[in-house]
Amino acid sequence: MIRKGLLWLHKWLGIVTGTVVFLVSLSGAIYCFHDELKLLFYPEKYFLNQVGGGQQPKPLTELIRSAESYLPQGERVSRVDIYPARNRTWIFRAMATDEAAVGHWNYYRYYKRVFLDPYTGKLAALEDSRTEFFQLVLQLHMNLLLGKTYGHAAVGYSTAVFVILLLTGIVLWWPKNRKRKTLKRSLWIDTKAKWKRLNYDLHNVLGFYSFFVALVLGVTGLVYSFPGFKKVYVGFFNLVAPGTVRDTSDRQVQGRQVPLLFDDTMDNTLHYLLCKHPDAGIMSVRLRGPESPLIDVQVRMEEKRSGTFKWYYVDRSTGRVEQVIDSGRLTGGEKAGSLNFDLHTGSIGELGTKILACVISLFCASLPITGYILWWNKRKKSVKREGRKKPAGNQQ
Repeated sequence: MIRKGLLWLHKWLGIVTGTVVFLVSLSGAIYCFHDELKLLFYPEKYFLNQVGGGQQPKPLTELIRSAESYLPQGERVSRVDIYPARNRTWIFRAMATDEAAVGHWNYYRYYKRVFLDPYTGKLAALEDSRTEFFQLVLQLHMNLLLGKTYGHAAVGYSTAVFVILLLTGIVLWWPKNRKRKTLKRSLWIDTKAKWKRLNYDLHNVLGFYSFFVALVLGVTGLVYSFPGFKKVYVGFFNLVAPGTVRDTSDRQVQGRQVPLLFDDTMDNTLHYLLCKHPDAGIMSVRLRGPESPLIDVQVRMEEKRSGTFKWYYVDRSTGRVEQVIDSGRLTGGEKAGSLNFDLHTGSIGELGTKILACVISLFCASLPITGYILWWNKRKKSVKREGRKKPAGNQQ
């Protein structure tokens, strides 16, 4: 009776959310390799043709003014991505959104990326990110290109349903009879079987092998979808793996004065961090405006991973380092939260786990298709069965 109820629930939840799960899984599989593919397809944006020897980068404020000169009037840079490697461009993002708008192109009032040579201030490339392929893939994954209000909710609730489908699916997969032959059919796809049986195996067996990784992808997706769930997620890992360090600050740096080489504290801060972390993968500066008392810069030690970082907060008026948050000194829950992107995209173990995340995402994309086919075949079978009963009833 319980198994029958779970089957009914599994079937109808899958039918309702199948299209969303397919789109989100397929776009997720593509996005796993966005870092590598961008460098491959757009080398002129990300790499300099000529590297300026021992030349130092221009002050950040000067580069921001240069980047904004290439933008239409009224568009302002809100974030800068800085690569310490000397052969890389710096990326200046300009973005404004309408949170209540419906549709991707209405949600983004504008979204541009300006790629500059940091040593000369010259333009390497100007990108309209609203139409850039990998940005479209990301927005399809996050909100189905519907904007934040409706699309984000649709993806969030469909992801929650997907987690339920995984849990009910593993219960339904579990063989009643654990004999060797039965277990083999549950663990192996019979490629010589007829197409209906092959479709059943693809759904059943791929669902089983996908279960653990797919569950990780689903749960980490819920962290992005629901702030309340994120609090529970972080709290859970704080409970089961609290760690020994409660103070996340780097006391050796905190309280220091950044060298005053320029007139603007932001320029001094960036110069200090480029000297202190010359081998960092990437640095990100959020431009919060002159009214903000602090300048914050995230220094990611690896370009393609977001979970290993130092986050500096510098007083805008004095140039004093107020706080440094070190990812190596986080509690269990905070660490889990900081690694969420790496877990969700598969970048936590670099290429190997990216391939795994990509393959499992493709498996997940196949599950709604094979599930729909299973439902349609059973539906046709039941219609035929009812059709046979009707003549018999008329003869009586």
